[in-house]
Amino acid sequence: MKGGLKIIEETKVESAERAPKKILVSTLLLLKPRIILSVAFTGIAGMVLANKGFPSSYIIIFGIVSLLLSAAGAAILNNILDKQIDVLMKRLGRRVEALKIVGERTALFIALLFIIVSLFISFYFLNFANGVLIVAALLSYTFLYTLYLKRSSPYGTIPGGLPGALPVLIGYSAVKPNLGIDGIILFLIMILWQPPHFWALAQKYKNDYQNAGVPVMPVALGTKYTNIFMLLYSLSLFPLSLSLWFLGYCSSLYAIVAIIVGIYFEYVMIRSVLTNSNYGKAFGVSILYILVLMASLIIDISLGSANTVLQCTEISRPLKTIP
Repeated sequence: MKGGLKIIEETKVESAERAPKKILVSTLLLLKPRIILSVAFTGIAGMVLANKGFPSSYIIIFGIVSLLLSAAGAAILNNILDKQIDVLMKRLGRRVEALKIVGERTALFIALLFIIVSLFISFYFLNFANGVLIVAALLSYTFLYTLYLKRSSPYGTIPGGLPGALPVLIGYSAVKPNLGIDGIILFLIMILWQPPHFWALAQKYKNDYQNAGVPVMPVALGTKYTNIFMLLYSLSLFPLSLSLWFLGYCSSLYAIVAIIVGIYFEYVMIRSVLTNSNYGKAFGVSILYILVLMASLIIDISLGSANTVLQCTEISRPLKTIP
């Protein structure tokens, strides 16, 4: 009898010790770590593009911390707002369980704390434009996309790409509040990349979205229709990505990488669409594509090889002659 009580007491102690760790792990899962890390990476790309090289450690630290906290807060809010949908989707079972372990009130408190700290850092340590863009990203993701577009229209993914594209501008504005053409191009690349990236995922998990009653394009309009849009958007990315080289913001080093990874991305997308299969691979390759593209931009500019076309233009510009 004593031995049995001892085992029960030891089990209770072990459970108590594991509880905080379980809550921490569950909280990290709600943060969607892969997504927020990719958000931070695209933000760095925006900083490097705006500064024509790596900015000061001051801007990098405060810019990335602010971006990470706002993205993490938005991710947690998304889990709370989508809880009734997520419970009907098999692939999101771990997130549903994580929210139960953390608790909605605790999760909401963490989300709001992250967002408040993020906005304080942005407005106080960086600049007004940066803070406004973070607010725009938060509102467009949590309210415009999560509560309205996602639930109401198969085309919601298109304007819903706005919060996912804003991080490059948030990073850019941390260095340069006044937006340049180069920042607009990078923003448009993200805008065009996100729909085919998401539609590949939606094609793979079509049944999940159908069970949850979410009218994504494959559910509402069918696979073939979605495939057409996937092709149109993915093909339009190729020339747009090269415009950074053509206009002189990046060198031929970036262009070579953009061509290689772009061809591979287009090949996988076209093959997936034509065979109506391997959407999971298409989704994975789309992530690889954007990360390699951003990495090549960061490396190219940080090596000092960017703006060659613009520099040549300046050098070759004729001098005014005295009449």
